[in-house]
Amino acid sequence: MRDARLGVDIGRVIIGGGDQPGADTSFLDGDEERAMQTPPVPGALTTLPLLVQAFAGRVWLVSKCGPKVQARTRRWLQRHAFSQQTGVPIDHLRFCLQRPQKADHARQLQLTHFIDDRLDVLTALRGLVPSLLLFGPQRRIISESGWFRAAPSWAAVQGLLLDRSGKPQALSQAD
Repeated sequence: MRDARLGVDIGRVIIGGGDQPGADTSFLDGDEERAMQTPPVPGALTTLPLLVQAFAGRVWLVSKCGPKVQARTRRWLQRHAFSQQTGVPIDHLRFCLQRPQKADHARQLQLTHFIDDRLDVLTALRGLVPSLLLFGPQRRIISESGWFRAAPSWAAVQGLLLDRSGKPQALSQAD
């Protein structure tokens, strides 16, 4: 797939969340030191470098949060040497204040693939971003309806987004 471009949410996709599916990240709840100790989601830091290579560096982080959490997120990424480990440049970080605004970033960046843990975000991206992945465990059972695919883990993301040769592939989805 030529010129594939990937957007990736941060909370509960890269930065680990609470123990319950759908829980907000412990990153949001604690003091600064506790937030910095929040672990990455298992597999994130090993799979993202493969995706960065496959997408020829065209990978962006797109997160909804206010100014305080934006600053905390930047500190977490720096503390965990995120760019050095994954190859995602720090200037490939986008923030918005409302989840539907992720569509604005997707449009500007011409994203072809997006990974998020919230169905409402994917709904806002439907028709704009062709290949959508709903990441991780969910609070309630959500059946794939043809326009997105479920990816319960980073191993599943890799299997869905990369073909056998390690190149990005479009997800087959019907409206």
